[in-house]
Amino acid sequence: MGIRFLKIAAIYLALGVSMGLAMGIMQSFALHPVHAHINLLGWATMALAGVIYVLFPDAAKTRLAKIHFWIHNLALPVMMVALSLVLTGHEKALYALEPASTAMVVGLVLFVVNVVVNVRAPDVQRAVGERVAATRPMGAGALAQ
Repeated sequence: MGIRFLKIAAIYLALGVSMGLAMGIMQSFALHPVHAHINLLGWATMALAGVIYVLFPDAAKTRLAKIHFWIHNLALPVMMVALSLVLTGHEKALYALEPASTAMVVGLVLFVVNVVVNVRAPDVQRAVGERVAATRPMGAGALAQ
């Protein structure tokens, strides 16, 4: 689950950076709220969720994680298209923007609940300890430990 989040987050990073570059080249910033939402909800939020799910596989295996994944990935594109339309004068797109935004909030609340319920301190110590042990150099000194 975490890897899925990270891969999709990388796609949103590329999309957000490309959009920012295009806006800068054209000197047209009417869609800057879309650019910001793609970077924050697409790249940053999904990447952080992905890292959390990689570090805490028990949280990633929950039904909450799966529901969060699908809500986030279905709501965000609808939100971005609808927001783009609203910002360019198509007010009827609010009928898509409002439910998509509400769905996004529901998905993020499920993520928060999942983290609060399923992420525990011993898991952090185990995850960090395993990663530190995996990065120790192998040599005469390492074998003596």
